[in-house]
Amino acid sequence: MKKSVFLGTVAATTLVAGVAAAATLDDVKARDQLICGVNVGLTGFGAPDASGNYQGFDVAICKAVAAAVLGDPAKVKYVPTTGETRFTALASGEVDLLVRNSTWTYSRDTDLKFDFVGVNYYDGQGFMVKKALGVSSAKELEGATICIQTGTTTELNLADFFKANNMSYTPVTIQDDAEGQRQYIAGACDAYTTDASGLAAVRATLPDAAEHVILPEIISKEPLGPVVRHGDNNWGDIVRWTFYALVAAEEYGITSANVNDIGATTQNPEVKRLLGAEGEYGAMMGLDQEWAKRAIAASGNYGEIFAANIGESTPIALARGLNALWTQGGLMYAPPFR
Repeated sequence: MKKSVFLGTVAATTLVAGVAAAATLDDVKARDQLICGVNVGLTGFGAPDASGNYQGFDVAICKAVAAAVLGDPAKVKYVPTTGETRFTALASGEVDLLVRNSTWTYSRDTDLKFDFVGVNYYDGQGFMVKKALGVSSAKELEGATICIQTGTTTELNLADFFKANNMSYTPVTIQDDAEGQRQYIAGACDAYTTDASGLAAVRATLPDAAEHVILPEIISKEPLGPVVRHGDNNWGDIVRWTFYALVAAEEYGITSANVNDIGATTQNPEVKRLLGAEGEYGAMMGLDQEWAKRAIAASGNYGEIFAANIGESTPIALARGLNALWTQGGLMYAPPFR
């Protein structure tokens, strides 16, 4: 959940200038493989399983895009990236797409010349402590040592929060989530801070998970989502609308199991357009008519992906909250397929 703030503005701009005009869709088709930048390892969001195959909530977006563009969700090469290397990997063209719990911010969108094509998880920064510490609020962390990833907006949010509350702290710098977990468990810091979903993911992997508490304060807004290079608008459209196809599918009750049946029988005009039974919507992006059907079939609709990887029935046990559909009080909302 870490968020590198500055790649080095000049370096990022120079890198982007060389690759932004590239037709990413053509490159992916010629390669017959999507290269997706993912987390080094965050349980539930993006991590290799026991066989070394990447799985997770973010990874499902990579699979959906590969299915839409190449016809096969397995045609993905996963490139692990840290908080400090992920934007360099995207800017340089090492990856076609970054889906790595990255926060949409003003400077990343403008100064680093990236496009965030949507928000697949609405989050906020929190704190986790051991129950034995006896702390029930982040405002009780005066003088605490806190594990924090360097070069991130998490780091900046932490400084702002403590300054605003006239408190002091000692940072214990870490490079990635795995190191943060090790340092926290070893007692190198009193608290661990990152996005609340990341804290839940870390806690779920601990053998004594019940002995760790995520404090109630959420100190920032962290809209997390897929990122592409600025300047290749068609590729941005493909990633954006692939994601929105998953959201719309949940709203219309389209699942990985019934997508073909609904595509053949629906009388709903918007569902017809979504599933390629009406109009030439795939051609508008350089894809065929069934791109969205394949994207949905890859790992299911947005709700299926959420439930399978990070939902309340998983060890991470995240409620939908803000990530519920707009029809159920959340913020998940797909623009019209029209």
